Amino acid sequence: MSRPGTATPALALVLLAVTLAGIGAQGAALEDPDYYGQEIWSREPYYARPEPELETFSPPLPAGPGEEWERRPQEPRPPKRATKPKKAPKREKSAPEPPPPGKHSNKKVMRTKSSEKAANDYHSVRVAHEDVRESCPPLGLETLKITDFQLHASTVKRYGLGAHRGRLNIQAGINENDFYDGAWCAGRNDLQQWIEVDARRLTRFTGVITQGRNSLWLSDWVTSYKVMVSNDSHTWVTVKNGSGDMLMKVVNEMCPNITRIYNIGKSYQGLKLYAVEISDHPGEHEVGEPEFHYIAGAHGNEVLGRELLLLLVQFVCQEYLARNARIVHLVEETRIHVLPSLNPDGYEKAYEGGSELGGWSLGRWTHDGIDINNNFPDLNTLLWEAEDRQNVPRKVPNHYIAIPEWFLSENATVAAETRAVIAWMEKIPFVLGGNLQGGELVVAYPYDLVRSPWKTQEHTPTPDDHVFRWLAYSYASTHRLMTDARRRVCHTEDFQKEEGTVNGASWHTVAGSLNDFSYLHTNCFELSIYVGCDKYPHESQLPEEWENNRESLIVFMEQVHRGIKGLVRDSHGKGIANAIISVEGINHDIRTANDGDYWRLLNPGEYVVTAKAEGFTASTKNCMVGYDMGATRCDFTLSKTNMARIREIMEKFGKQPVSLPARRLKLRGRKRRQRG
Repeated sequence: MSRPGTATPALALVLLAVTLAGIGAQGAALEDPDYYGQEIWSREPYYARPEPELETFSPPLPAGPGEEWERRPQEPRPPKRATKPKKAPKREKSAPEPPPPGKHSNKKVMRTKSSEKAANDYHSVRVAHEDVRESCPPLGLETLKITDFQLHASTVKRYGLGAHRGRLNIQAGINENDFYDGAWCAGRNDLQQWIEVDARRLTRFTGVITQGRNSLWLSDWVTSYKVMVSNDSHTWVTVKNGSGDMLMKVVNEMCPNITRIYNIGKSYQGLKLYAVEISDHPGEHEVGEPEFHYIAGAHGNEVLGRELLLLLVQFVCQEYLARNARIVHLVEETRIHVLPSLNPDGYEKAYEGGSELGGWSLGRWTHDGIDINNNFPDLNTLLWEAEDRQNVPRKVPNHYIAIPEWFLSENATVAAETRAVIAWMEKIPFVLGGNLQGGELVVAYPYDLVRSPWKTQEHTPTPDDHVFRWLAYSYASTHRLMTDARRRVCHTEDFQKEEGTVNGASWHTVAGSLNDFSYLHTNCFELSIYVGCDKYPHESQLPEEWENNRESLIVFMEQVHRGIKGLVRDSHGKGIANAIISVEGINHDIRTANDGDYWRLLNPGEYVVTAKAEGFTASTKNCMVGYDMGATRCDFTLSKTNMARIREIMEKFGKQPVSLPARRLKLRGRKRRQRG
């Protein structure tokens, strides 16, 4: 679906109906075609995108009766997209002036779902809460600047309902079967029907307007559709969920050797949760290379984080191509994953309200009303109860705490998006991650849940509190405003006492946060980064917000290379998976990945580190962490225990070893019999 601000330069545009109304016809949503289609954005730097030459357009789009044209300052508004609907005339008006890449306007471009029939005497333009600005001139369909030869359709019901009639405000004749009927109507009743506009030159489409069929006898209309664009009329790309997915596609086309687009699952409403991987070997985990992730949009109305991550992806690609030494080193030594929109359903809802009218909570939750950020299993309570009973680590480990069975059941109140993130984090051995949020300027580190159940605020540190403080400060101190003592506080709380950082539990207690879950269930150290006072800033403010956060976003990623790293292998040089890495004085362990490699975030200092694995003799080393960037290499080679060797030999010859306690009992029995 097209959105304002989703400016798409293209030579041709197609609208494919998803749900059609008219003569009772209705269909199910179509699956998106292959995501890797033709590139449709120009390949230019993230910070500049010159306007392509556009056609000269006719006067502004007139409003029909019953329409609401909501005007908003400075924001170009959209063109038209031809659509592939059934029995529905389409009018598209194209507008120049698109917003910069990765940024969305606060307005809504027509919602393609129109549940009302077009009036028989006057068709009303359906722009559900969408505003059309005078700054957005039409494409030229209504003025006939777009000729009949530039309009094509999959099928037509009859010539009078051909593609040439797919124009706004076209009047039908008295005779229902005449040459000039009031719409384009497809010849078949299925969801594969389309209408196409051939612009014949590079044209920036930014919106779509649909209109019901004008007829004295029948009323047909399109309730929803999807928009596809092409530069060659052969390869088509679907425009979906704003420009986010499209921008990721463009970056992938620009930097195919270092990027990969994949999805981790779907939202409640079926929108794919797309992520971008940035690495010199995309698609594979390189032994010894740490994995990092950024997540944004857990709250759909906190749009700034989403836009910053889209810009970050483009920035890294552009700087890598420019051979920026710092970025090249980061890409070659790190596997980076960026998930810009964890809650796309919520974002769609927030988008309807826009930047100024969305309010504080519209779109915050998932479509089924769940706050993703607090929807993870509460592992803190399980750990603390086990510690109180002195069952750690004898019965309950101090890390990799198992998720309760009730949480995994289908009936549990767990969002589809939450399940997708959990599976993602269990699959990839993330070392460090940041989830971007909005509404404040502060970095919050775990724990987020207070240990004293009767308190709502209490400083509750993790065993790695000193590391988390450094990680939080690394972002806050490089942000242009976060540590500025002169700035006004966003709301009521002043975080300058801790230099723009705060322990989550001392701010407001939350059970089941992503930060606490990551720390207790995986190796990942996760922090919440609140990137701005305004959750949903106006598009015009995005350049400044990008400059405020750009250096911080890069610096925080670089922190994944602090501490120690290495391989845990057996005597044959084979990596040992799930080996436990313990640091003396820190009651929190981590584990090796499938290849036996590990990364342990630590501040500068000397540490006593132990590696142990089932069936192997533990090994201990002194490892020194310096102040310079770059993790210290600390490898371990473990030898099998005597019992493990015996068991291996016995199994090799098809026999099972006799346990020592059983042998002792047999020997005692023999001695007794001999005495007797």
